[in-house]
Amino acid sequence: MDRSPLVPYRLTICGLTELGQHAGAGVTHVLSILDPEHPDPDDFAAYPPHRRLLWRFHDVIAEQPGMVPPTQATVQAVLTFGEASRRQPIDHLLVHCHMGISRSTAAAAILLAQDNPGREVEVFAAIRTVRPRSWPNSRMIALADRMLDRGGALEDAMRGHHLAVATSFPDLARLLRQGERAHEVPADRDGCA
Repeated sequence: MDRSPLVPYRLTICGLTELGQHAGAGVTHVLSILDPEHPDPDDFAAYPPHRRLLWRFHDVIAEQPGMVPPTQATVQAVLTFGEASRRQPIDHLLVHCHMGISRSTAAAAILLAQDNPGREVEVFAAIRTVRPRSWPNSRMIALADRMLDRGGALEDAMRGHHLAVATSFPDLARLLRQGERAHEVPADRDGCA
């Protein structure tokens, strides 16, 4: 996505298998989100010099044995990155996680929401423009909503995003209904969850 008043830098969101496609795209900053046990991707060796931050946690929305969930510290790190970008502007930000669907889109939404209070619905519309098949990690969004004092506006906008994505990508909605995120998937036209 090119720059706009809402998105002050070029924004790319992707998964691990797509990293090689962006080596020549002029990426200046990278936010990498990986599972704790996953090896560091080799793809970044082909990128020009860039600043890269790496966070390691699992894509879960509830506490689970053996899993590292996103925490308030995780979201604070995203917000701190956003604050630093005001002092040292970003030209092209790439945010990735394993699939480019959940953790990366949540981090990107948090960054955009941070500087755009009252524009939460627009934030998620921008995320859909960059990554149409997206389902931001609701735990990260809920934490950010509280930390940014949005009174539920960020979570409400995310639910609208979920509805739009579930409608556009019913295969993704069906997949999500099989796991811990089933409650996030809006009822289909027949009223079934």
